[in-house]
Amino acid sequence: MRLLTVLWKNVSLENIPRQVDFYSKFSPSPLSMKQFLDFGSENACEKASFLFLRQELPVRLANIMKEISLLPDNLLKTTSVQLVQSWYMQSLQDILEFKEKDSDNPETVRNFTDTLITVRNRHNDVVPTMAQGVIEYRDCFGVDPVTSQNVQYFLDRFYMSRISIRMLLNQHTLLFGEKVEANPAHPKQIGSIDPNCSVVEVIEDAYENAKRLCDLYYMSSPNLEIEESNAKSRGQPVQVVYVPSHLYHMVFELFKNSMRATMENHLDKNDHPPVRVNVTLGNEDLTVKISDRGGGVPLRKVDLLFNYMYSTAPYPRVENARAAPLALSTDSVERLPVYNKSAWKHYKMNHEADDWCVPSSEPKDMTTFRS
Repeated sequence: MRLLTVLWKNVSLENIPRQVDFYSKFSPSPLSMKQFLDFGSENACEKASFLFLRQELPVRLANIMKEISLLPDNLLKTTSVQLVQSWYMQSLQDILEFKEKDSDNPETVRNFTDTLITVRNRHNDVVPTMAQGVIEYRDCFGVDPVTSQNVQYFLDRFYMSRISIRMLLNQHTLLFGEKVEANPAHPKQIGSIDPNCSVVEVIEDAYENAKRLCDLYYMSSPNLEIEESNAKSRGQPVQVVYVPSHLYHMVFELFKNSMRATMENHLDKNDHPPVRVNVTLGNEDLTVKISDRGGGVPLRKVDLLFNYMYSTAPYPRVENARAAPLALSTDSVERLPVYNKSAWKHYKMNHEADDWCVPSSEPKDMTTFRS
């Protein structure tokens, strides 16, 4: 019986490329924050969610899987990227098993929820694993302008796609998973969304955890100073409709950067300058500004800050990793990558010669120059 199960799985995996080709012909259906909130608070129906997700998830998975296949061959051959590909193939197969199942059968719907939990957990380490693949490629083959441009374009879309898929998975499993308990820190959350997310509380939580890491490594850490300004309700704490875990992850990563720079730039001092945070809520936007006395970034490296192939930090560690762009309005709609001819051209077009001189990686030491 076990042998038959293995053979059946192998046959199913062989059909995955054909399924990817089919589902990638459809565009994903972006949802707004308001739709997430309305469904979770008023019309939460597990069957309706099941019917939507068994159609939507294969489309989102297939669209980004087509783009993974367009990456440079040597990058695709890295162990890390192959592992990520296998996760996506397995997850697509798991979800497609419910394609023709009876939605009126409560056991089918329950099994679907359990499958989504398995899929979500399987993809926990996608971000560091993909990052490791890019690092393996860079270290073995170096970086040329064309590859750098293609990888940059792909990873922007890949990580955005991952956020959107995890958002769907989290909303369904948190709303309908039997073993899920309410988060005591955010008891009024609707799935993963907090309609009254306290921005300062999330920032303080992220700071405390980053501080703990900093204390372990440097035996000390900079203090935190927060200023809060609410233009919509003066004198009131800043609260927004948002996913607390997304906000936490972003500021946590920024705090780690700020603390590392501050400590390394003031190693010879007992009193380290604080990390300052300014939280400002306007009529439309929320701004979180984090500033430090870490020495700044050389102007020649500013353009590299958002390049995936550049980092001054140690190699990535495999751990639970999540990220998201900040969006405030409940009318905000997901921005989802779509695989089409336009996307295909980005990977195939030639990189034109730069019409600006390219500075050297390090400034020249003019004291050694001889005329």
